[in-house]
Order: sequence, then structure tokens, then C-alpha cells
Amino acid sequence: MPPGSGWPGDLADAATPVAQGAAGVRALAGSAGGLAELDARVSVCRACPRLVEWREDVARAKRRMFATEAYWGRPIAGWGDPEARLLIVGLAPAAHGGNRTGRIFTGDASGDFLFAALHRAGFAAQPTSTSAYDGQRLLQARMLPAVRCAPPANKPTPGERDTCAPWLDRELELLLPHARVALALGGFAWQALLTALSRRGLDVPSPRPAFGHGAEVGLGPLTVLGCYHPSQQNTFTGRLTPAMADDVLARARELSGLQGPL
Repeated sequence: MPPGSGWPGDLADAATPVAQGAAGVRALAGSAGGLAELDARVSVCRACPRLVEWREDVARAKRRMFATEAYWGRPIAGWGDPEARLLIVGLAPAAHGGNRTGRIFTGDASGDFLFAALHRAGFAAQPTSTSAYDGQRLLQARMLPAVRCAPPANKPTPGERDTCAPWLDRELELLLPHARVALALGGFAWQALLTALSRRGLDVPSPRPAFGHGAEVGLGPLTVLGCYHPSQQNTFTGRLTPAMADDVLARARELSGLQGPL
């Protein structure tokens, strides 16, 4: 989907600068004056050739059940409340989820599970997130992918992770003054988040705390929580149940200082 073509929430246009490599990501992330400018620059990034080719091939070929739909086919920016108390960090967009809908954890089974839980906890206005047109809102929460493009087999390379990291660094810099809890969905997000927080000057313990469901690390005013990723592999096998997700989100709500319904 070309920037400026009318996709809901698209902040980029033909004049938005495009990162063509790791140096470009560092420069454009570091100079972004606020979340809107950062999100626009993220959404047109072309720094990782393998990921660019994959996300666009998927958007052209499509899945049969979505054959009549337009695909976003671009990087996914963070999404939600700009003054969120809860930050939710995931791995990367799904090929036919975020890469199709333009919003992280939207339009696939993982998102169905996650948004239902967020709604029960009072962090989402609706129990489903199906498209950029659906009116969904996050309440005192914001979602941040550690890697902004859908990767083949859901596995970005270490180099792709590191190239993308300045987008996460700058977003955290803008969000940390308000955030009280950061929820990492899965081990990849846990490691990426703790590494980014360390770069932001937070005193992350060494050795680094191990990921686990319900793991909790206090970093001054911010608490990092761990939750198993809401992948079908985890939710279909019972490794992550709705009750387990509810428990972690209840703890996040408590640590956020939020009382009662939002």
C-alpha cells in the first residue's frame, strides 16, 4: 500500500524519508521529533532487503481467504496510547496478520486471543481487532513490535533485529516518561526489550533475568513482565490459557496504578 493512499492511520506520504540501510535507520529514528514522525518513518523503511522482499511478495500473492483484500505490505509501526502506562512488546508482524491489516496483532488467531484478554483487563475498547477500519482503541496501552517487518517463518536474523533496533529505542525513549509496565510476549521480545532498556540507561541486572511466563523484573519506575506469546502453538496446546493471560494482565494493571474500569 503506497504511503499517503488513504489507509487508516497511515502517517506517511511521498515526502517521508526512507531508511535504506542500518545507518539510515539510526539517523531517521534518532532525529524523529515525536511518535507521529517516528511512526511515519518506520512505515516506509526498506533497510532489510530480505524482509522487504518477503513482506511484499506475501502482499502480492496473498492467502486465498484474503484474495480480494488489499494488503498493507509495509513495516508496522507501534500503535496505541501515546501516553500509555502499559507497553506490550511482541516479536514481529505476522505475514497475513499485521502485514495484511497494517496493525500489530490484528487479523489473525494470535490477535484474537490477545485482544480478548486485553479487553477483559480493560486495556482495549473492543474484544476483537480485525482491521485498521474496525474502530478498536487501546486504553492506557501501546503495542511495539521488536522487528517491524513480517519475517519468513517468523524468524528475523540477528542482523535484521539489530538493524531494526533503533526504531524500538527511540519509541521507548518517547514512551518511558509515562510507562509503568512493559509486557514482553515471548522470549525474543523479552531479550529485545531488556537490551533496548539497557541502551536507554536502565539498570538491567547481570546476568540478565531469564524469560518465563509471569517473570517480573523491577527497573526503577518500570516493571518488565513476561508472558508466553499468544501463538497458536501456545494457545492450542494449553501452554498459554486465557486464565494465564488474565493473571499477567491483572498484575500489569496493578503495577500500572490503574484501579477499576478505564
